[in-house]
Amino acid sequence: MIIAGLMTGTSADGLDLVIAEFRPDPISDTEPTPSFDLVGADPTTLTVRILAERETPFDDRLSADILRLLEPADLPLSVVSSVDARLGRFCADALSELCADHDLAPDLVVSHGQTVRHDITDGQVTSSLQLGQPAFIAERLGVPVLSDVRSRDVAAGGQGAPLVGLLDSLLLFDAEAPTAVLNLGGIANITVIAPGHDPIAFDTGPANALIDILARRITDGRQSFDRDGALAAAGTVDKDLLAEFLTEPFYARPAPKSTGKELFHAAYLDSHLESHPHLGEHDQIATVTALTAHTIAEAVRDHEVTTVIASGGGTRNPELMRRLGEELGDGVTLTSTDAAFGLPEGSKEALLMALIGWLSWHGLDGTQPSLTGAIGPRIAGRFTPGDGPLRLPEPLHRRPARLRLTD
Repeated sequence: MIIAGLMTGTSADGLDLVIAEFRPDPISDTEPTPSFDLVGADPTTLTVRILAERETPFDDRLSADILRLLEPADLPLSVVSSVDARLGRFCADALSELCADHDLAPDLVVSHGQTVRHDITDGQVTSSLQLGQPAFIAERLGVPVLSDVRSRDVAAGGQGAPLVGLLDSLLLFDAEAPTAVLNLGGIANITVIAPGHDPIAFDTGPANALIDILARRITDGRQSFDRDGALAAAGTVDKDLLAEFLTEPFYARPAPKSTGKELFHAAYLDSHLESHPHLGEHDQIATVTALTAHTIAEAVRDHEVTTVIASGGGTRNPELMRRLGEELGDGVTLTSTDAAFGLPEGSKEALLMALIGWLSWHGLDGTQPSLTGAIGPRIAGRFTPGDGPLRLPEPLHRRPARLRLTD
């Protein structure tokens, strides 16, 4: 089964696309590859081959409007409606172009959409809203689209995030020591896999969210991120400001927990910076970079992790990775998903969407209570039919135990 996964993150800078082929094992070399439905017993291993991948940046206007929606300010409903439609069309165009370039026709598309609200009260997620109308993708490509993959978990009392723990636990099915899989998007999250224990996952705090705000300010909007970590490397960490940031109550909350730009936004940043007016801009960005590294390392130490496998845009920031390595210390190995799994760091969350699509298509749960805190596992998302009626295969009874990437 060929599935396209589409992911936009809290950095709101573009769309990650993956088209992957999913093959349930056991399959012998002489058997034909199943194209859509499964025959026989539930598979224990799911083999995945990435057929195409791409990062497509948003146009300036769409990016600017998404960033407006991520700030805690009242906006006209027309902005929400407009972004929903424009992002849906953008996804349809980007995926159609990728399919044409590689002569591929997916059986299913999974579109995460852009999270613009993730509301939390007393540690409980009350709502999570993603924009990017999937009907435009279904209309353009003529295939079913799975979307809104977080809401059912939220309705079941879960955080609805991070969902990537499911992919991490399948990739690390044979972990022999406590291992953390880290994603460095706008927000940082980790999955901890330890032998003999259920996997856990949670957001640790900001990854690039505050760094990106300062990068835009320092460069007068010419850069939306700290390219090569050069801005932070030019500054000095202010220990007093860092200590003030670390008083944020979120860091002390137990897992499972999630957060977003509803907390870590420009006004939040300024509320701390205003008490340190003597700091230059480069010292400010050096300090928030140190904040990201410190809060991740603290979360890792709490779980006695020996290896951290990183992905996401933050891995392209050498100053952030240097500080993270220093914070973790010599007893923890810091590596990447590319080195550990052969999975490019920019493709991981889009591949997660494709995996969730495969699970939902076959009637299997896409969430796990130990990862999100829900009262039980749930099938994720809702389907928008393609050109014809929606015909799902006979449901499977249990998820594969492992996922294997192949060339």
